[in-house]
Amino acid sequence: MKQITALALFSGGLDSILAAKLVASLGVRVLAVKFVTPFFDYELLEDPEKYKQEIMEKYGLEVILHDLSHNYLELLHNPSHGFGKNFNPCIDCKILMCSRAREMMAECGASFLISGEVIGQRPMSQRRDTMRVIERDSDNDGLLLRPLSAKLMDPTKAETEGWVDRDKLLNFSGRGRTRQIQLAKEFGVTDFPAPAGGCILADPILSERIEKIYKGDFVIQVADIKISDIRLLLVGRQFELSGGGWLILGRNEKENQKIESLTEDGDILLHMPEHPGPTALLRGKNDVIFNDESLHPVLYKAADLVARYGKKIKGEDTGVIVETERMGNGSNSLIHVLSHGLVSGDDA
Repeated sequence: MKQITALALFSGGLDSILAAKLVASLGVRVLAVKFVTPFFDYELLEDPEKYKQEIMEKYGLEVILHDLSHNYLELLHNPSHGFGKNFNPCIDCKILMCSRAREMMAECGASFLISGEVIGQRPMSQRRDTMRVIERDSDNDGLLLRPLSAKLMDPTKAETEGWVDRDKLLNFSGRGRTRQIQLAKEFGVTDFPAPAGGCILADPILSERIEKIYKGDFVIQVADIKISDIRLLLVGRQFELSGGGWLILGRNEKENQKIESLTEDGDILLHMPEHPGPTALLRGKNDVIFNDESLHPVLYKAADLVARYGKKIKGEDTGVIVETERMGNGSNSLIHVLSHGLVSGDDA
């Protein structure tokens, strides 16, 4: 008899690990899919093979990465089930992932889906009625098995077809983790992440930055939003400059490197080559800033802020140089500033 394959929605949290391990222990081949967006786990795309190897070594699970970014940016315009406390569309997010997983079943040779959801664990997306809505709206009636809470729910196709033994599934509910941790010990799972929201859109400060774009209150217009814009919103100090400039300043070396890695053609990168301080990226809503680099006041203001947030050296009261590079054409200019304000500029 051909072995049945299941596709597991895999967040990397303890519940998703246990759900996949439990079904695998019943003789089913489990393939885990890890969805990523700019709001959660996008950095995994920098080295997918490393992540796959790590999950295999830790949990014995085969995992694939799938980028949902473009679908997610579209979803945020008008999620059918609204937002949570912040800018988090948790129900529609789950529907999107379940819908995409269902579409992937054929290419993966899967007969059903697995989710680590536990009834009552999360107030918005894991109520019994909401879990039913997610199943219905993602067109997964009977296909989505939640093995940790299966005995508290109606049997799914995997159970009625005999692909898994319902008697060996579980009846977890509520927010406690005692039973999950005990099950982890039974499976030999000792290295797992602590419970956390994980999604940037649930963060009260960072989600507000994202929401401004979708409300039309930001330099970057929602119709023009790109993945790199979202990633830039999540790093450094943020400034909207009068005249149409968006400036991002690094707060440490790691952020400086991150900002530099996110530059695109047309951006202006600023730093002080002979003075400790931030790397900054200037992005604009039009080409005015970039057409006359030596004169435009937005660029001068950006350079002023770079100098202002540079490291203050005791006894120093001399001017520093902020070097700017317009990305994409290799042009450079030097702007001389004082540590507390801009005083002159010239092309180099």
